[in-house]
Amino acid sequence: MDGAESRIILIFFDIILPLIVGYVLRQKNLISNKQCNILIRFNIIVIVTILTFLSFWILPLRGELMLLPFFSFFNAFLPLGIVLALGLHKRFHSKLDQGSYLVATIPSNIGTLGGLCGYLLYGELSFAYVQIIGVFQNFVMLFVLFPMGYYYEHNGENVGFLTFFKKNWKGVFLNWNQFSIFGIIGGMVLSTIGVSRPPILGTVFQSLVHISAWCALLPIGFLIDFSTLKLFYSRTLNLIPIKLIIPPVVSYGIAIWFTSDPILLGTLIICMATPCAINSLVTARLYNLNVNLAMAPFITTTIIYICLLYPAFYLLVSLGYLPFK
Repeated sequence: MDGAESRIILIFFDIILPLIVGYVLRQKNLISNKQCNILIRFNIIVIVTILTFLSFWILPLRGELMLLPFFSFFNAFLPLGIVLALGLHKRFHSKLDQGSYLVATIPSNIGTLGGLCGYLLYGELSFAYVQIIGVFQNFVMLFVLFPMGYYYEHNGENVGFLTFFKKNWKGVFLNWNQFSIFGIIGGMVLSTIGVSRPPILGTVFQSLVHISAWCALLPIGFLIDFSTLKLFYSRTLNLIPIKLIIPPVVSYGIAIWFTSDPILLGTLIICMATPCAINSLVTARLYNLNVNLAMAPFITTTIIYICLLYPAFYLLVSLGYLPFK
């Protein structure tokens, strides 16, 4: 079996199959919401921390990597800017609905889906690039999504963001979901001081990537509720080009002026095109917004990315039409 065939198989077994299994488990009532949440947290706190540690251990540190934080914020604020400029959120009369629509617009599934897809195309180096971008998405969640959720929970009144942070600083700054930062720091330290990573850990990394894919995507399949599409999908379809098309095109146009690294450019396009993130659903639930409205673009953009966009990326890379490896 050649590399192309094996990667196509991995796309099915590591992306599509866990979604199907998660959906079936929910329909059969074989796992609960609590078990689903435990799986999500185990992946974020344990598996992703180990993966970031191992990938950053072999990451060559260089100046152009300073671009990645910029693209992390650019990926979040470009769609938000488009929505606000066009006033798309005002089509919803309820403040709770407006808040749900806006929080669905901002985050992307970079760390999980982008990391897996980058790894399948380019290997561990791409995975490390993705994690740098993903780390700064956490800042977007803490300092943009949560305050926005709080704001719209209070009917869009000026309740004072500073007051929110003063009351909730522990939850904002001392969060288990940030634990993977220690993996990044540990890996960077070992890489900087010149400690070689044992070859056996490369095999461990490959195994953990597949485990992480299932731990991350099975809960997504579990959360899919097609009944919500009937209510909100037509009103949120405008997020498809705003989230999946415009950011990667504009980001690529900017990135080629600063780097010629084909793996870095390819990773950026994969990440900038990732669909709406589960963080939007977490925010909607936490601040009593319309979860079903946030779920609709989450489902539609995820399906389009997995079934159309990523296979298209893979095909274009294989045919040599894009400046990838």
